[in-house]
Amino acid sequence: MNVELRHLRALAAIGDEGSITGAAELLRVTQPALSRTLRQLEDRLGVRLVERTTRTLTLTDAGRRFHGHARRILRQLDDALTEASTGTRPLRLGFAWSVLGDRTVPLLRGWRDAHPGTPVQVHRRDDPEAALRRGEIDAALLRTAPDPSAGLQVRPLYRERRLAAVPEGDPLARRPELRLADLADRPVVLCATAATTDRLWPAARRPRTFEVANVDEWLTVIATGDAVGVTAEATEHSHPHPGVHYVHLADVPPLTVLLAWPRTPTHPATPAFHDHLRLAVARDH
Repeated sequence: MNVELRHLRALAAIGDEGSITGAAELLRVTQPALSRTLRQLEDRLGVRLVERTTRTLTLTDAGRRFHGHARRILRQLDDALTEASTGTRPLRLGFAWSVLGDRTVPLLRGWRDAHPGTPVQVHRRDDPEAALRRGEIDAALLRTAPDPSAGLQVRPLYRERRLAAVPEGDPLARRPELRLADLADRPVVLCATAATTDRLWPAARRPRTFEVANVDEWLTVIATGDAVGVTAEATEHSHPHPGVHYVHLADVPPLTVLLAWPRTPTHPATPAFHDHLRLAVARDH
């Protein structure tokens, strides 16, 4: 099909920027030149990738799929060039919420001591699974199982308790443990970057919920008494807040913390990193 890197860069930029104008500025080419490159790519693939009107530009279903592949290929090329010129690059570990709680620092220090030539960089991403598909990270810590069609290897690491997050000074904060029914008459705040609270309550007893954009907003809403929350045990360590008290939820099953990475690893140390985490967690238990 004679698809070239410039075609991949063109579609990646168009998908990222959402416009020909923005993509052309990013790539430092003229808009007509970028439009010609896009038409060449569509002609060579035999499929429409972009739907354009006078006001909007959107990727088609085929365009969204190809955009993800293009981003990953370009990232892998950049990684290969970096490794060729500077040596082994860091392994990039993504997470959305609270990494591994109080295990995080000992596990990363243990890896550094055992593998001093392969550093690990920790990256917070709103959607680590999507970041894996785009090649932005090499492995991700997840607390919900990814789509089976995502092309990822997924391995369980350990299980962690669920906690209720309630305002400091609230009567619920004085109890040694809580149950879901204790929260059913309170508004429950959900965070857009975490998906561990859905479907905990029976449909007939589901409390009123609303969503905020990030963990800072989530903590603030709870601290001010406007809602309560449900979260994983690691949050208590990673996100302490003077106005938020964490209480064990006794009738909620624990979460399984997972490590996921592409079936064809984007970093050669990924399997060894998984083994390191698994063995270190097993020793803790």
